[in-house]
Amino acid sequence: MKIAFIGLGNMGSGMAANQARAGREVIAFDLSREALDRAVEAGCLAAGSVSEAVADADAVITMLPAGPHVLKVYTDQVLGHARTDALLIDCSTIDVETARKVAGLAANEGYSFADAPVSGGTAAADAGTLAFMVGCDEDAFSRIETVLEPMSRATIRAGGHGAGQAAKICNNMLLGISMIGTCEAIALAERLGLEPERFFEIASKSSGQCWSVTSYYPWPGPVPAAPSNRGYEGGFATAMMLKDLKLAQDAAAKAGATTPLGAQAEATYALFDRLGYGGKDFSAVLQLLRGRLAEIGQQD
Repeated sequence: MKIAFIGLGNMGSGMAANQARAGREVIAFDLSREALDRAVEAGCLAAGSVSEAVADADAVITMLPAGPHVLKVYTDQVLGHARTDALLIDCSTIDVETARKVAGLAANEGYSFADAPVSGGTAAADAGTLAFMVGCDEDAFSRIETVLEPMSRATIRAGGHGAGQAAKICNNMLLGISMIGTCEAIALAERLGLEPERFFEIASKSSGQCWSVTSYYPWPGPVPAAPSNRGYEGGFATAMMLKDLKLAQDAAAKAGATTPLGAQAEATYALFDRLGYGGKDFSAVLQLLRGRLAEIGQQD
């Protein structure tokens, strides 16, 4: 199987590498020469442009920053350049409306398209254990599962076009809220004289248990793989969480949904980003709540 992989950032690089490890021919492209060189080292072949990468691919996978990038790449360089029997899968996190627009444009030209955003962060992207939330026609789902398999621990069809993005937006709003709650609890526990490590032992086995505690604890020590153990580097950048929360609030406004905790989470991460910590993992918001920002290096 020949895979065109477009977008080799923190997530896309690991995803493309896992496709290559699975024995697939991966033709990769990114605007960054450095990212493209890393992909080649991981077993991918470099293309000089998007249109060159997709020309003879069985499937096209895109992992791009935002909706406008997705729309432009597909309209200018994928549709009409890829074979019409190629499966088009966008794994970016974008707004529902753009996902549905691209799906419509693809259908008009005879392509099968899916929006398939991911959950799991860079560690899961590198390990091939991402969760994919897929919006697609039902009869295309088995093909999509096959293409995504080297990168996935779970691939779930959320519904029709745009449903994958809806699921991702709602999931990440929940994650952003729960991380702030976890950080507030740690900060309070510390002020009350309870060691954060001991609080982990209790919360991870009590009713406060959640992914932000057991898999991503924002205090160094209890969860060795968490970004808190490496100065909050890597993982899921605050700026990216803020982007997803903005998407959630925009979607809520259009749908007439009430999301007060989502709005407060967006405001908190927006403040953290404005203070210069947008490049740090989103769990570093703990240091804002502790009043200890000096303990982490500022990153513009």
